[in-house]
Amino acid sequence: MSETPSMSALPAPEPRRDGRKRLSLIWLVPLVAALVGLALVIRTWLQTGPTITIRFDTAESLQNGATEVRYKDVVVGKVSSIQLREDDSGVTVEVELTPDAKRIAVKDSRFWVVRPRIGIGGVSGINTLLSGAYIGVDVGRSGEQQRDFIGLEKPPPVTHDQKGKQFTLTTLDAGSITIGAPVYYRRVAVGRVVDATLDEDGKRITVRVFIDAPYDRFVTGGVRFWNAGGIDLAVSSEGLRLNTQSLATVVAGGIAFQPLDERKPGEPAREDSRFELYDGIATALAPPDGPSVRALLVLRQSTRGLTAGTPVDFNGLVIGAIRSIEPQYDVRQQSFYSKVMVELYLERLGPAWSALKGLAADSERPALAVLNKLIDQGLTAQLRAGNLLTGQQYVALFFKPGAKARRVTAGDTTPEIPTAAGSLEEIQTQIESIVTKLDKIPFAELGADLRTMVNSANTLLRTFDQDIAPQARRTLDNAATAIRSLEQNLTSPEAPLQQDTRRMLEQLNRTAASFRVLADYLEKHPESLLRGRPAAAEPTAAPPEKTDAQTHD
Repeated sequence: MSETPSMSALPAPEPRRDGRKRLSLIWLVPLVAALVGLALVIRTWLQTGPTITIRFDTAESLQNGATEVRYKDVVVGKVSSIQLREDDSGVTVEVELTPDAKRIAVKDSRFWVVRPRIGIGGVSGINTLLSGAYIGVDVGRSGEQQRDFIGLEKPPPVTHDQKGKQFTLTTLDAGSITIGAPVYYRRVAVGRVVDATLDEDGKRITVRVFIDAPYDRFVTGGVRFWNAGGIDLAVSSEGLRLNTQSLATVVAGGIAFQPLDERKPGEPAREDSRFELYDGIATALAPPDGPSVRALLVLRQSTRGLTAGTPVDFNGLVIGAIRSIEPQYDVRQQSFYSKVMVELYLERLGPAWSALKGLAADSERPALAVLNKLIDQGLTAQLRAGNLLTGQQYVALFFKPGAKARRVTAGDTTPEIPTAAGSLEEIQTQIESIVTKLDKIPFAELGADLRTMVNSANTLLRTFDQDIAPQARRTLDNAATAIRSLEQNLTSPEAPLQQDTRRMLEQLNRTAASFRVLADYLEKHPESLLRGRPAAAEPTAAPPEKTDAQTHD
Protein backbone atom coordinates (compact mmCIF):
# COMPACT_ATOMS: atom_id res chain seq x y z
CA MET A 1 0.00 0.00 0.00
CA SER A 2 1.46 3.22 -1.12
CA GLU A 3 2.03 5.95 1.35
CA THR A 4 0.08 9.27 0.95
CA PRO A 5 2.02 12.32 1.83
CA SER A 6 0.35 14.53 4.54
CA MET A 7 -1.12 17.92 4.04
CA SER A 8 1.44 19.54 6.25
CA ALA A 9 4.20 18.45 4.00
CA LEU A 10 2.84 20.70 1.16
CA PRO A 11 4.48 24.09 0.64
CA ALA A 12 2.45 27.23 1.64
CA PRO A 13 1.00 29.36 -1.24
CA GLU A 14 2.59 32.64 -1.96
CA PRO A 15 0.37 35.46 -3.42
CA ARG A 16 1.62 37.38 -6.42
CA ARG A 17 0.49 40.91 -7.41
CA ASP A 18 0.37 42.20 -10.99
CA GLY A 19 2.07 45.56 -11.45
CA ARG A 20 -0.81 46.90 -13.77
CA LYS A 21 -4.07 48.34 -12.36
CA ARG A 22 -7.21 47.28 -14.13
CA LEU A 23 -10.51 49.27 -14.18
CA SER A 24 -13.57 47.28 -13.52
CA LEU A 25 -16.19 47.11 -16.26
CA ILE A 26 -18.86 48.11 -13.79
CA TRP A 27 -17.68 51.70 -13.94
CA LEU A 28 -18.53 51.96 -17.63
CA VAL A 29 -22.26 52.21 -16.86
CA PRO A 30 -22.18 55.52 -14.87
CA LEU A 31 -19.60 56.89 -17.25
CA VAL A 32 -21.80 56.28 -20.26
CA ALA A 33 -24.78 57.70 -18.37
CA ALA A 34 -22.82 60.85 -17.53
CA LEU A 35 -21.78 61.28 -21.14
CA VAL A 36 -25.34 60.82 -22.34
CA GLY A 37 -26.62 63.32 -19.76
CA LEU A 38 -23.96 65.83 -20.78
CA ALA A 39 -24.91 65.39 -24.39
CA LEU A 40 -28.56 65.92 -23.54
CA VAL A 41 -27.72 69.04 -21.57
CA ILE A 42 -25.64 70.39 -24.41
CA ARG A 43 -28.36 69.53 -26.89
CA THR A 44 -31.04 71.13 -24.73
CA TRP A 45 -28.89 74.19 -24.24
CA LEU A 46 -28.30 74.42 -27.97
CA GLN A 47 -32.04 74.01 -28.71
CA THR A 48 -33.21 76.51 -26.09
CA GLY A 49 -33.43 80.19 -26.92
CA PRO A 50 -32.91 83.12 -24.58
CA THR A 51 -35.25 83.74 -21.67
CA ILE A 52 -36.86 87.15 -21.41
CA THR A 53 -39.14 88.76 -18.84
CA ILE A 54 -42.20 90.84 -19.72
CA ARG A 55 -44.06 92.96 -17.19
CA PHE A 56 -47.84 93.24 -17.57
CA ASP A 57 -50.48 94.90 -15.42
CA THR A 58 -52.43 91.66 -15.19
CA ALA A 59 -52.03 87.99 -16.06
CA GLU A 60 -55.52 87.74 -17.56
CA SER A 61 -55.77 84.96 -20.18
CA LEU A 62 -52.13 83.87 -19.55
CA GLN A 63 -51.31 80.29 -18.49
CA ASN A 64 -48.00 79.02 -17.22
CA GLY A 65 -46.46 76.57 -19.67
CA ALA A 66 -49.32 76.88 -22.16
CA THR A 67 -49.52 80.43 -23.48
CA GLU A 68 -47.51 80.84 -26.67
CA VAL A 69 -45.58 83.77 -28.07
CA ARG A 70 -46.29 84.36 -31.76
CA TYR A 71 -44.81 86.55 -34.44
CA LYS A 72 -46.76 86.69 -37.69
CA ASP A 73 -48.76 83.73 -36.34
CA VAL A 74 -45.58 81.62 -35.95
CA VAL A 75 -44.78 80.25 -32.49
CA VAL A 76 -41.45 81.74 -31.31
CA GLY A 77 -41.67 81.00 -27.60
CA LYS A 78 -43.75 79.92 -24.64
CA VAL A 79 -44.50 81.26 -21.18
CA SER A 80 -42.41 79.41 -18.59
CA SER A 81 -43.52 81.15 -15.39
CA ILE A 82 -45.83 83.84 -14.09
CA GLN A 83 -45.04 85.63 -10.85
CA LEU A 84 -46.56 88.53 -8.96
CA ARG A 85 -44.26 91.50 -8.65
CA GLU A 86 -42.96 92.46 -5.25
CA ASP A 87 -44.73 95.83 -5.21
CA ASP A 88 -48.02 94.23 -6.36
CA SER A 89 -48.12 96.61 -9.34
CA GLY A 90 -48.39 93.82 -11.89
CA VAL A 91 -47.01 90.46 -12.93
CA THR A 92 -43.70 89.32 -14.35
CA VAL A 93 -43.95 86.77 -17.13
CA GLU A 94 -40.90 84.72 -18.11
CA VAL A 95 -40.82 83.60 -21.71
CA GLU A 96 -38.50 81.04 -23.24
CA LEU A 97 -37.85 81.89 -26.87
CA THR A 98 -36.92 79.41 -29.54
CA PRO A 99 -33.27 79.42 -30.73
CA ASP A 100 -34.19 80.95 -34.08
CA ALA A 101 -36.04 83.80 -32.32
CA LYS A 102 -32.98 85.39 -30.70
CA ARG A 103 -33.36 88.48 -32.93
CA ILE A 104 -36.69 89.20 -31.23
CA ALA A 105 -35.02 90.14 -27.93
CA VAL A 106 -33.88 93.59 -29.03
CA LYS A 107 -34.38 96.95 -27.37
CA ASP A 108 -37.33 98.33 -29.36
CA SER A 109 -39.36 95.12 -29.59
CA ARG A 110 -42.88 95.32 -28.18
CA PHE A 111 -45.08 92.64 -26.61
CA TRP A 112 -48.81 92.58 -25.86
CA VAL A 113 -51.49 90.02 -25.07
CA VAL A 114 -53.73 89.18 -28.02
CA ARG A 115 -57.25 88.63 -26.72
CA PRO A 116 -60.74 89.48 -28.05
CA ARG A 117 -61.18 93.26 -28.05
CA ILE A 118 -64.17 95.36 -29.00
CA GLY A 119 -63.61 99.09 -29.33
CA ILE A 120 -64.44 102.12 -31.39
CA GLY A 121 -61.67 101.12 -33.79
CA GLY A 122 -63.26 97.73 -34.55
CA VAL A 123 -63.16 94.12 -33.34
CA SER A 124 -59.88 92.17 -33.08
CA GLY A 125 -58.61 88.87 -31.68
CA ILE A 126 -61.74 86.88 -32.49
CA ASN A 127 -59.66 83.79 -33.35
CA THR A 128 -58.43 83.58 -29.73
CA LEU A 129 -61.94 82.57 -28.62
CA LEU A 130 -61.09 79.04 -29.80
CA SER A 131 -57.29 78.87 -29.66
CA GLY A 132 -56.81 80.88 -26.50
CA ALA A 133 -54.93 84.11 -25.88
CA TYR A 134 -51.28 84.47 -26.85
CA ILE A 135 -48.55 87.09 -26.66
CA GLY A 136 -48.00 89.06 -29.86
CA VAL A 137 -44.64 90.49 -30.87
CA ASP A 138 -43.59 93.51 -32.87
CA VAL A 139 -39.94 92.88 -33.70
CA GLY A 140 -37.83 95.99 -33.39
CA ARG A 141 -35.12 97.22 -35.70
CA SER A 142 -32.50 97.88 -33.05
CA GLY A 143 -29.31 95.83 -32.87
CA GLU A 144 -29.00 96.16 -29.08
CA GLN A 145 -29.97 93.03 -27.12
CA GLN A 146 -32.40 93.28 -24.19
CA ARG A 147 -33.97 90.75 -21.81
CA ASP A 148 -36.41 92.86 -19.79
CA PHE A 149 -39.49 94.39 -21.43
CA ILE A 150 -42.64 96.27 -20.41
CA GLY A 151 -45.68 94.80 -22.14
CA LEU A 152 -48.36 96.87 -23.84
CA GLU A 153 -51.94 96.70 -22.69
CA LYS A 154 -53.20 97.31 -26.24
CA PRO A 155 -51.81 96.31 -29.63
CA PRO A 156 -49.63 99.04 -31.17
CA PRO A 157 -51.38 101.01 -33.90
CA VAL A 158 -48.34 100.72 -36.16
CA THR A 159 -45.79 97.93 -36.30
CA HIS A 160 -42.19 98.19 -37.46
CA ASP A 161 -42.81 96.13 -40.58
CA GLN A 162 -45.49 98.47 -41.96
CA LYS A 163 -44.42 100.77 -44.77
CA GLY A 164 -45.22 104.43 -44.60
CA LYS A 165 -44.24 107.66 -42.86
CA GLN A 166 -45.03 109.29 -39.55
CA PHE A 167 -45.78 113.00 -39.22
CA THR A 168 -46.21 115.33 -36.27
CA LEU A 169 -49.24 117.61 -35.89
CA THR A 170 -49.64 120.34 -33.28
CA THR A 171 -52.90 121.89 -32.15
CA LEU A 172 -54.50 123.76 -29.28
CA ASP A 173 -57.43 121.35 -28.95
CA ALA A 174 -57.44 117.71 -30.06
CA GLY A 175 -61.23 117.49 -29.92
CA SER A 176 -62.44 113.88 -30.25
CA ILE A 177 -59.20 112.52 -31.71
CA THR A 178 -58.12 109.21 -30.14
CA ILE A 179 -55.31 106.77 -30.79
CA GLY A 180 -56.25 104.62 -33.77
CA ALA A 181 -58.53 107.27 -35.28
CA PRO A 182 -58.42 107.23 -39.10
CA VAL A 183 -56.67 109.80 -41.28
CA TYR A 184 -58.49 110.65 -44.54
CA TYR A 185 -57.38 111.98 -47.89
CA ARG A 186 -60.31 112.91 -50.12
CA ARG A 187 -62.58 110.84 -47.82
CA VAL A 188 -60.39 107.71 -48.23
CA ALA A 189 -58.73 106.28 -45.11
CA VAL A 190 -54.96 106.37 -45.73
CA GLY A 191 -53.55 106.26 -42.19
CA ARG A 192 -54.25 106.46 -38.48
CA VAL A 193 -53.40 108.35 -35.32
CA VAL A 194 -50.62 106.60 -33.37
CA ASP A 195 -50.12 108.98 -30.44
CA ALA A 196 -51.58 112.11 -28.84
CA THR A 197 -49.76 113.75 -25.92
CA LEU A 198 -49.96 117.03 -24.07
CA ASP A 199 -46.86 119.19 -24.28
CA GLU A 200 -44.83 119.81 -21.14
CA ASP A 201 -46.01 123.42 -20.87
CA GLY A 202 -49.64 122.28 -21.22
CA LYS A 203 -50.39 124.81 -23.97
CA ARG A 204 -50.49 122.60 -27.06
CA ILE A 205 -51.13 118.99 -28.02
CA THR A 206 -48.82 116.94 -30.21
CA VAL A 207 -50.48 114.32 -32.39
CA ARG A 208 -48.50 111.67 -34.27
CA VAL A 209 -50.06 110.20 -37.42
CA PHE A 210 -48.91 107.35 -39.64
CA ILE A 211 -49.70 107.44 -43.38
CA ASP A 212 -49.52 104.10 -45.18
CA ALA A 213 -47.49 103.70 -48.33
CA PRO A 214 -48.03 104.60 -51.14
CA TYR A 215 -50.40 107.31 -49.85
CA ASP A 216 -47.60 108.97 -47.88
CA ARG A 217 -46.47 110.65 -51.11
CA PHE A 218 -49.62 112.78 -51.01
CA VAL A 219 -48.38 114.45 -47.83
CA THR A 220 -46.49 117.37 -49.32
CA GLY A 221 -45.22 120.65 -47.97
CA GLY A 222 -48.38 122.36 -49.18
CA VAL A 223 -51.02 120.23 -47.42
CA ARG A 224 -53.25 121.32 -44.56
CA PHE A 225 -54.46 118.98 -41.81
CA TRP A 226 -57.74 119.57 -39.95
CA ASN A 227 -59.82 117.86 -37.29
CA ALA A 228 -62.55 115.93 -39.09
CA GLY A 229 -63.89 114.09 -36.05
CA GLY A 230 -67.49 114.09 -34.89
CA ILE A 231 -70.23 116.00 -36.67
CA ASP A 232 -69.25 119.41 -37.96
CA LEU A 233 -72.57 121.15 -37.35
CA ALA A 234 -72.54 124.93 -37.32
CA VAL A 235 -75.49 127.27 -37.00
CA SER A 236 -74.39 130.82 -37.67
CA SER A 237 -75.36 133.89 -39.60
CA GLU A 238 -74.44 131.95 -42.75
CA GLY A 239 -77.08 129.30 -42.05
CA LEU A 240 -76.92 125.61 -41.15
CA ARG A 241 -73.80 123.70 -42.20
CA LEU A 242 -73.24 119.94 -41.71
CA ASN A 243 -70.04 118.19 -42.70
CA THR A 244 -68.44 114.85 -41.77
CA GLN A 245 -65.93 112.47 -43.35
CA SER A 246 -67.55 109.14 -42.45
CA LEU A 247 -69.61 107.42 -39.78
CA ALA A 248 -66.41 106.22 -38.06
CA THR A 249 -65.24 109.77 -37.45
CA VAL A 250 -68.51 110.56 -35.68
CA VAL A 251 -67.62 108.00 -32.98
CA ALA A 252 -63.83 107.72 -32.97
CA GLY A 253 -62.83 111.08 -34.40
CA GLY A 254 -60.51 111.53 -37.33
CA ILE A 255 -58.13 113.78 -39.25
CA ALA A 256 -58.22 114.81 -42.91
CA PHE A 257 -55.70 116.57 -45.12
CA GLN A 258 -55.68 118.17 -48.55
CA PRO A 259 -53.36 120.46 -50.55
CA LEU A 260 -54.07 124.14 -50.10
CA ASP A 261 -53.38 124.75 -53.81
CA GLU A 262 -54.28 121.83 -56.06
CA ARG A 263 -52.18 123.24 -58.88
CA LYS A 264 -49.04 123.43 -56.74
CA PRO A 265 -49.16 120.67 -54.13
CA GLY A 266 -45.41 120.74 -53.52
CA GLU A 267 -42.82 118.02 -52.98
CA PRO A 268 -43.47 114.99 -50.71
CA ALA A 269 -42.70 115.83 -47.10
CA ARG A 270 -40.00 114.08 -45.14
CA GLU A 271 -40.80 111.74 -42.30
CA ASP A 272 -41.45 113.44 -38.93
CA SER A 273 -42.27 116.75 -40.65
CA ARG A 274 -44.38 119.09 -38.50
CA PHE A 275 -47.75 120.51 -39.56
CA GLU A 276 -50.43 122.62 -37.93
CA LEU A 277 -53.71 120.82 -37.13
CA TYR A 278 -56.63 123.19 -37.79
CA ASP A 279 -60.06 123.07 -36.17
CA GLY A 280 -62.01 122.54 -39.41
CA ILE A 281 -61.87 122.48 -43.17
CA ALA A 282 -62.95 126.09 -43.55
CA THR A 283 -60.06 127.31 -41.40
CA ALA A 284 -57.56 124.90 -42.94
CA LEU A 285 -58.28 125.73 -46.58
CA ALA A 286 -58.79 129.46 -46.07
CA PRO A 287 -56.44 131.61 -48.20
CA PRO A 288 -53.53 133.33 -46.46
CA ASP A 289 -54.87 136.23 -44.46
CA GLY A 290 -51.72 138.29 -44.15
CA PRO A 291 -51.28 140.77 -41.29
CA SER A 292 -54.40 141.74 -39.41
CA VAL A 293 -55.60 145.07 -38.08
CA ARG A 294 -58.00 145.57 -35.18
CA ALA A 295 -60.85 148.07 -34.99
CA LEU A 296 -63.37 149.06 -32.35
CA LEU A 297 -67.16 149.20 -32.69
CA VAL A 298 -69.31 150.98 -30.11
CA LEU A 299 -72.81 149.48 -30.18
CA ARG A 300 -75.65 151.05 -28.20
CA GLN A 301 -78.05 148.26 -29.01
CA SER A 302 -78.57 144.63 -28.17
CA THR A 303 -75.70 142.35 -29.16
CA ARG A 304 -77.82 139.22 -28.95
CA GLY A 305 -76.76 136.84 -31.73
CA LEU A 306 -73.13 138.06 -31.68
CA THR A 307 -70.34 135.80 -30.45
CA ALA A 308 -66.59 135.62 -30.73
CA GLY A 309 -65.95 134.47 -34.29
CA THR A 310 -69.00 136.14 -35.83
CA PRO A 311 -67.98 137.16 -39.39
CA VAL A 312 -67.42 140.72 -40.53
CA ASP A 313 -68.74 141.18 -44.07
CA PHE A 314 -67.85 143.74 -46.71
CA ASN A 315 -69.86 143.60 -49.95
CA GLY A 316 -70.51 139.90 -49.45
CA LEU A 317 -66.87 139.05 -48.66
CA VAL A 318 -65.87 137.95 -45.16
CA ILE A 319 -62.80 140.01 -44.28
CA GLY A 320 -62.69 139.49 -40.53
CA ALA A 321 -64.36 138.32 -37.35
CA ILE A 322 -65.35 139.52 -33.90
CA ARG A 323 -62.71 138.84 -31.25
CA SER A 324 -64.34 140.13 -28.06
CA ILE A 325 -67.51 141.79 -26.73
CA GLU A 326 -67.27 143.87 -23.55
CA PRO A 327 -70.33 145.51 -21.91
CA GLN A 328 -69.73 149.09 -20.73
CA TYR A 329 -71.71 151.70 -18.77
CA ASP A 330 -71.98 155.38 -19.67
CA VAL A 331 -72.22 157.38 -16.43
CA ARG A 332 -73.27 160.61 -18.16
CA GLN A 333 -76.06 159.14 -20.23
CA GLN A 334 -76.77 156.44 -17.63
CA SER A 335 -77.01 153.74 -20.26
CA PHE A 336 -75.28 150.55 -21.21
CA TYR A 337 -73.35 149.97 -24.41
CA SER A 338 -70.90 147.40 -25.79
CA LYS A 339 -67.38 147.63 -27.07
CA VAL A 340 -66.89 145.11 -29.85
CA MET A 341 -63.36 144.40 -31.00
CA VAL A 342 -63.07 143.11 -34.57
CA GLU A 343 -60.03 141.78 -36.39
CA LEU A 344 -59.84 142.56 -40.10
CA TYR A 345 -57.74 140.93 -42.82
CA LEU A 346 -57.72 143.47 -45.63
CA GLU A 347 -55.59 141.29 -47.88
CA ARG A 348 -58.71 139.19 -48.47
CA LEU A 349 -59.88 141.98 -50.75
CA GLY A 350 -57.54 140.58 -53.38
CA PRO A 351 -56.84 142.95 -56.28
CA ALA A 352 -58.64 145.74 -54.45
CA TRP A 353 -56.08 145.48 -51.66
CA SER A 354 -53.26 145.89 -54.16
CA ALA A 355 -54.77 149.18 -55.31
CA LEU A 356 -55.45 150.38 -51.75
CA LYS A 357 -51.99 149.40 -50.59
CA GLY A 358 -50.48 151.82 -53.09
CA LEU A 359 -52.19 154.70 -51.25
CA ALA A 360 -50.29 153.84 -48.07
CA ALA A 361 -46.96 152.77 -49.47
CA ASP A 362 -45.03 155.07 -47.14
CA SER A 363 -46.64 153.71 -43.96
CA GLU A 364 -45.01 151.12 -41.73
CA ARG A 365 -48.39 149.42 -41.27
CA PRO A 366 -50.20 149.61 -44.62
CA ALA A 367 -53.31 147.80 -43.31
CA LEU A 368 -53.85 150.35 -40.54
CA ALA A 369 -53.26 153.28 -42.90
CA VAL A 370 -55.71 151.88 -45.46
CA LEU A 371 -58.34 151.31 -42.77
CA ASN A 372 -58.02 154.92 -41.59
CA LYS A 373 -58.49 156.19 -45.14
CA LEU A 374 -61.60 154.03 -45.57
CA ILE A 375 -63.03 155.38 -42.31
CA ASP A 376 -62.41 158.94 -43.54
CA GLN A 377 -64.39 158.07 -46.68
CA GLY A 378 -67.43 157.00 -44.61
CA LEU A 379 -66.82 153.35 -43.74
CA THR A 380 -69.62 152.34 -41.33
CA ALA A 381 -70.51 149.15 -39.45
CA GLN A 382 -74.02 147.82 -38.98
CA LEU A 383 -75.54 144.73 -37.38
CA ARG A 384 -77.64 142.74 -39.82
CA ALA A 385 -79.73 139.61 -39.51
CA GLY A 386 -77.89 136.59 -40.79
CA ASN A 387 -80.43 133.93 -39.87
CA LEU A 388 -83.99 134.81 -38.88
CA LEU A 389 -84.64 131.32 -37.50
CA THR A 390 -81.71 131.28 -35.07
CA GLY A 391 -81.43 135.01 -34.47
CA GLN A 392 -77.78 135.07 -35.54
CA GLN A 393 -76.36 138.40 -36.66
CA TYR A 394 -73.22 139.53 -38.44
CA VAL A 395 -71.35 142.81 -38.86
CA ALA A 396 -71.67 144.44 -42.27
CA LEU A 397 -69.30 147.18 -43.43
CA PHE A 398 -70.48 149.71 -46.01
CA PHE A 399 -69.90 153.32 -46.96
CA LYS A 400 -72.25 155.92 -45.53
CA PRO A 401 -71.63 159.54 -46.51
CA GLY A 402 -71.28 161.89 -43.58
CA ALA A 403 -70.39 159.23 -41.03
CA LYS A 404 -68.41 160.68 -38.12
CA ALA A 405 -65.33 158.77 -37.04
CA ARG A 406 -62.96 159.22 -34.14
CA ARG A 407 -59.65 160.49 -35.39
CA VAL A 408 -56.74 158.19 -34.67
CA THR A 409 -54.04 159.79 -32.59
CA ALA A 410 -50.33 159.05 -32.81
CA GLY A 411 -49.51 155.65 -31.39
CA ASP A 412 -53.13 154.47 -31.41
CA THR A 413 -53.40 151.25 -33.40
CA THR A 414 -57.12 150.60 -32.80
CA PRO A 415 -59.31 152.97 -34.84
CA GLU A 416 -63.03 153.23 -34.19
CA ILE A 417 -65.43 152.50 -37.01
CA PRO A 418 -68.74 154.42 -36.87
CA THR A 419 -71.87 152.35 -36.41
CA ALA A 420 -75.40 152.67 -37.75
CA ALA A 421 -78.63 151.31 -36.33
CA GLY A 422 -78.97 147.65 -37.09
CA SER A 423 -81.55 146.22 -39.42
CA LEU A 424 -83.23 144.30 -36.61
CA GLU A 425 -83.45 147.47 -34.54
CA GLU A 426 -85.06 149.29 -37.45
CA ILE A 427 -87.53 146.46 -37.90
CA GLN A 428 -88.36 146.55 -34.21
CA THR A 429 -88.90 150.32 -34.38
CA GLN A 430 -91.22 149.92 -37.34
CA ILE A 431 -93.10 147.14 -35.60
CA GLU A 432 -93.49 149.30 -32.51
CA SER A 433 -94.82 152.15 -34.66
CA ILE A 434 -97.31 149.81 -36.32
CA VAL A 435 -98.40 148.45 -32.95
CA THR A 436 -98.87 152.03 -31.63
CA LYS A 437 -101.05 152.93 -34.60
CA LEU A 438 -103.02 149.73 -34.17
CA ASP A 439 -103.62 150.64 -30.52
CA LYS A 440 -105.21 153.93 -31.62
CA ILE A 441 -107.80 152.20 -33.78
CA PRO A 442 -111.21 152.02 -31.94
CA PHE A 443 -111.78 148.34 -32.44
CA ALA A 444 -114.72 148.32 -29.99
CA GLU A 445 -116.62 150.99 -31.91
CA LEU A 446 -115.76 149.37 -35.20
CA GLY A 447 -117.04 146.09 -33.83
CA ALA A 448 -120.36 147.66 -32.77
CA ASP A 449 -120.78 149.33 -36.15
CA LEU A 450 -119.93 146.10 -37.89
CA ARG A 451 -122.48 144.25 -35.77
CA THR A 452 -125.17 146.86 -36.68
CA MET A 453 -124.20 146.56 -40.35
CA VAL A 454 -124.50 142.78 -40.18
CA ASN A 455 -127.94 143.04 -38.57
CA SER A 456 -129.10 145.49 -41.29
CA ALA A 457 -127.76 143.16 -43.93
CA ASN A 458 -129.68 140.26 -42.37
CA THR A 459 -132.92 142.35 -42.38
CA LEU A 460 -132.33 143.33 -46.00
CA LEU A 461 -131.74 139.73 -46.97
CA ARG A 462 -134.91 138.57 -45.24
CA THR A 463 -136.91 141.33 -47.03
CA PHE A 464 -135.37 140.33 -50.33
CA ASP A 465 -136.15 136.68 -49.71
CA GLN A 466 -139.77 137.32 -48.65
CA ASP A 467 -140.87 140.18 -50.97
CA ILE A 468 -138.50 140.83 -53.80
CA ALA A 469 -137.52 137.27 -54.61
CA PRO A 470 -141.09 136.06 -55.46
CA GLN A 471 -141.73 139.11 -57.62
CA ALA A 472 -138.42 138.66 -59.35
CA ARG A 473 -139.30 135.02 -59.96
CA ARG A 474 -142.65 135.98 -61.57
CA THR A 475 -140.93 138.64 -63.69
CA LEU A 476 -138.45 136.07 -64.91
CA ASP A 477 -141.26 133.66 -65.77
CA ASN A 478 -143.04 136.40 -67.78
CA ALA A 479 -139.80 137.26 -69.54
CA ALA A 480 -139.30 133.59 -70.43
CA THR A 481 -142.84 133.43 -71.84
CA ALA A 482 -142.24 136.58 -73.93
CA ILE A 483 -138.99 135.18 -75.26
CA ARG A 484 -140.71 131.97 -76.28
CA SER A 485 -143.43 133.95 -78.08
CA LEU A 486 -140.88 136.07 -79.83
CA GLU A 487 -139.01 132.95 -80.85
CA GLN A 488 -142.16 131.48 -82.33
CA ASN A 489 -142.91 134.71 -84.26
CA LEU A 490 -139.41 134.81 -85.64
CA THR A 491 -138.90 131.18 -86.53
CA SER A 492 -142.34 129.79 -87.44
CA PRO A 493 -143.20 130.00 -91.23
CA GLU A 494 -146.88 130.70 -90.41
CA ALA A 495 -146.04 133.64 -88.19
CA PRO A 496 -147.39 137.06 -89.43
CA LEU A 497 -143.97 138.55 -89.19
CA GLN A 498 -142.55 135.90 -91.49
CA GLN A 499 -145.39 136.44 -94.04
CA ASP A 500 -145.12 140.26 -93.93
CA THR A 501 -141.38 139.99 -94.41
CA ARG A 502 -141.87 137.71 -97.41
CA ARG A 503 -144.38 140.09 -99.05
CA MET A 504 -142.11 143.04 -98.44
CA LEU A 505 -139.27 141.20 -100.13
CA GLU A 506 -141.50 140.44 -103.14
CA GLN A 507 -142.41 144.10 -103.46
CA LEU A 508 -138.78 145.07 -103.24
CA ASN A 509 -138.00 142.61 -106.02
CA ARG A 510 -140.70 144.09 -108.27
CA THR A 511 -139.53 147.60 -107.52
CA ALA A 512 -135.99 146.65 -108.40
CA ALA A 513 -137.18 145.10 -111.69
CA SER A 514 -139.05 148.31 -112.58
CA PHE A 515 -135.94 150.34 -111.85
CA ARG A 516 -133.90 148.09 -114.13
CA VAL A 517 -136.43 148.55 -116.97
CA LEU A 518 -136.45 152.31 -116.48
CA ALA A 519 -132.64 152.35 -116.43
CA ASP A 520 -132.48 150.40 -119.67
CA TYR A 521 -135.01 152.72 -121.32
CA LEU A 522 -133.17 155.86 -120.22
CA GLU A 523 -129.96 154.39 -121.50
CA LYS A 524 -131.54 153.93 -124.91
CA HIS A 525 -133.62 157.15 -124.88
CA PRO A 526 -131.86 159.73 -122.76
CA GLU A 527 -133.73 162.53 -124.55
CA SER A 528 -136.92 161.42 -122.86
CA LEU A 529 -135.66 163.22 -119.74
CA LEU A 530 -136.16 166.53 -121.68
CA ARG A 531 -138.97 165.72 -124.15
CA GLY A 532 -140.94 163.49 -122.01
CA ARG A 533 -142.45 160.21 -122.72
CA PRO A 534 -143.24 159.44 -126.42
CA ALA A 535 -146.77 158.72 -127.62
CA ALA A 536 -145.92 155.14 -128.48
CA ALA A 537 -146.88 152.53 -126.05
CA GLU A 538 -144.28 151.75 -123.49
CA PRO A 539 -142.68 148.39 -123.52
CA THR A 540 -144.12 145.98 -121.16
CA ALA A 541 -141.97 145.37 -118.12
CA ALA A 542 -140.50 141.96 -117.89
CA PRO A 543 -141.93 139.80 -115.19
CA PRO A 544 -139.82 139.83 -112.04
CA GLU A 545 -137.56 136.94 -111.32
CA LYS A 546 -138.66 134.51 -108.72
CA THR A 547 -136.92 134.73 -105.43
CA ASP A 548 -135.61 131.74 -103.49
CA ALA A 549 -138.52 132.06 -101.09
CA GLN A 550 -141.10 131.91 -103.90
CA THR A 551 -139.32 128.97 -105.49
CA HIS A 552 -139.49 127.26 -102.15
CA ASP A 553 -143.19 127.99 -101.81
